[in-house]
Amino acid sequence: MSLLQKLEKKKEKDRSQEEQQPKNLVELADPHAAWKHELHGKIVDKLKNAKPDEKETEQDSEKAVVKRIEELVDQLVQETGTEVHLRMDRLRLKQEMVDEIIGYGPINPLLQDEAVSEVMVNGPRMVYAERNGKLELTGVRFRDDDHVLNVIERIVAPIGRRIDESSPMVDARLPDGSRVNAIIPPLALNGPTVTIRKFATDPFTVEDLINFGTLTREMAEFLDACVKGRLNVIVSGGTGSGKTTTLNVMSSFIPDSDRIVTIEDAAEIQLRQPHVITLESRPPNIEGKGAVSIRDLVKNSLRMRPDRIVVGEVRSGEALDMLQAMNTGHDGSLTTGHANTPRDMISRLETMVLMAGMDLPVRAIREQIASAVDLIIHQSRLRDGSRRITHLTEVQGMEGDVITLQDLYLFKQSGVDERGKVIGEFVATGIRPKFTEMLESNGIQLPHTLFNPSIF
Repeated sequence: MSLLQKLEKKKEKDRSQEEQQPKNLVELADPHAAWKHELHGKIVDKLKNAKPDEKETEQDSEKAVVKRIEELVDQLVQETGTEVHLRMDRLRLKQEMVDEIIGYGPINPLLQDEAVSEVMVNGPRMVYAERNGKLELTGVRFRDDDHVLNVIERIVAPIGRRIDESSPMVDARLPDGSRVNAIIPPLALNGPTVTIRKFATDPFTVEDLINFGTLTREMAEFLDACVKGRLNVIVSGGTGSGKTTTLNVMSSFIPDSDRIVTIEDAAEIQLRQPHVITLESRPPNIEGKGAVSIRDLVKNSLRMRPDRIVVGEVRSGEALDMLQAMNTGHDGSLTTGHANTPRDMISRLETMVLMAGMDLPVRAIREQIASAVDLIIHQSRLRDGSRRITHLTEVQGMEGDVITLQDLYLFKQSGVDERGKVIGEFVATGIRPKFTEMLESNGIQLPHTLFNPSIF
């Protein structure tokens, strides 16, 4: 059965399910959907025949296209005699056509909404958005599976990625750096599924994280010293815990004089330093060849004379190359990884090193980790949707066959208030880290008050 036949069967199933859906869960189908689709086709045909003005800048060109679309809507509505009397209906129709032609279709308003941090398309009939850490079902709908596929193609085509039956999964990014994952039938039984993790147009600063309650000013001062003192740092946490945001803020502490190489699956790290080289992995082509993995890029980066290596996320064998880089003169490197606790992050690093295919004894792997990693920043997404740095943990070394860890700062949760907000406070454990001497040798003095056992 071809992909198109499968999609047709899926449409029939969706239609039968839609008739049984309660009205309070999903918005009823747009009765003018077919007419709007026809109108969209006519506008696109007319725009194709228009001659571009060579003197126009890209911004002017986009404004001209928007103006032309609005004019064509007025013209074609009048020609077809369709009843669109109300001013708001006409304005809404124009905006829908603009979103369809130069935006990302029905989800365009969600992507432009600054309060929305994540958009999840679970097939054409169900679109969720995350606001303030909470998921909510929106009234946004696509016409059918093909409509969602068109939007996915519009996202992945500009960056040279593809999605089809032979390659039904793709990671991509929007021009503003927002991360996109898409998966389509036959793997996604609900229909084409898209998950978009939005990033702020202006990257968050450390002041923003302090205001959000992610960390305290004392913790921020400590992290600033750790980065400038060239410690190797891993940001750990679960999915959606804010690891990449924290990595961005940490990266902002790197001096402008350093040469930074960033390595990612889809470029998300937003650095403002002048000397940054951004590398991005590449999936295989239609023949299954030409793939360039994160591990390949980490190896290559060692030949690029980096002062700092920043890996968006370690997931498998690249962990070994990252640890070796940290152990061979590339101090001050940063990366992230998925884990539930700092101790779990150490265990995951061991597993990922073994995934590199090297037959190394466990003790040798642990010695590599203990020697390479200085600090683990563990971040969690709490029940109320807030993100907090719950642990700042020093990797102290080895005792026997065990890597010893020491918590320097903790977030202690004491309860939940009547509005469902988590109650808690950041606490210094009172232990001064062993790497203080290393920081002092680099000219960085940490105030003793930073480690006083107190609530900030």
